[in-house]
Amino acid sequence: MNNEFKKFVLIIFLLTFLISGCDNVTADPVSNNGIDIRSDKSISCLPDNSLILKVDCEYPWLPEKYDVKRRVSSIPCPEEFNRIPLKKDSFQYWLRHIPMKKDGTSVKLHNGKLKNNQDVHFSVLDIDTGKKNLQQCADAVMRLRAEYLYSQKKYDSISFDFVSGFKAMFSKWRKGNRIKIKKNKCTWSKSADSSNGYQIFMKYMTMVFSYANTHSLSKEMHKLKSINDMGIGDVFIKGGFPGHAVIVMDMAENKKGEKIFLLAQSYMPAQDIHILMSHFLINPWYRCEFSGNLLTPEWEFKKTDLKRF
Repeated sequence: MNNEFKKFVLIIFLLTFLISGCDNVTADPVSNNGIDIRSDKSISCLPDNSLILKVDCEYPWLPEKYDVKRRVSSIPCPEEFNRIPLKKDSFQYWLRHIPMKKDGTSVKLHNGKLKNNQDVHFSVLDIDTGKKNLQQCADAVMRLRAEYLYSQKKYDSISFDFVSGFKAMFSKWRKGNRIKIKKNKCTWSKSADSSNGYQIFMKYMTMVFSYANTHSLSKEMHKLKSINDMGIGDVFIKGGFPGHAVIVMDMAENKKGEKIFLLAQSYMPAQDIHILMSHFLINPWYRCEFSGNLLTPEWEFKKTDLKRF
């Protein structure tokens, strides 16, 4: 009888252990600011409806016929959260539907080597980095903004300031003007044929990457009055030498009005643009109602660092 009782106790213990183990798929509400989502970064993203329904967005750096397996919109929302509605032609909608590389893709540097820290990203955007050490943090933000405007044929809206204060406008560049730099002074010189071609656009962006950075980008962006005004496409940016910048890629909201957001970055040296994990490396979603500073895996921002194009 005693042996049977011991067996009964052992069975109860094992069942309790197994049940509690299943509960581990729910993240600790303290360690991830209360966001309830599976904590394993290797989990597959949700199937994307764009595989069935065509998304009205163009991504000029990709071939005309490319196989979209995942988009930013594939990243699952925590329970009880739904993505905020967006206008189809907006920068925000365009960011939400950028294609991502397959699950488990590593972040690579411009020279093809692996980034040392592979624990800070949830996924990698399907966009090239270039072979030069140029497309770093602010450059990635400018690249995404310029690519959207280019895809919309809003060529005259593509413009960025150099650190010197010189305004590099694609409206001049596409008409055959090129920027000459002599003794830290920039001037325009007509030296090429007019063209809106993508290769011409990327040569312009390479020039921008070379002479603009977080310092110049921070100065030309508009500071938001409150963190509650945050929207997709806004940027947390600390101008400096070095500084850093991360861009809000998507947002979701629950019935209580609580909002969460995704961030993307490049870093130094130039590397693949990637969706960041939260500071606690639990999942990619951040709460808008965070207290103190915004902690990301590789940088800390103040709430006043949030700016908009």
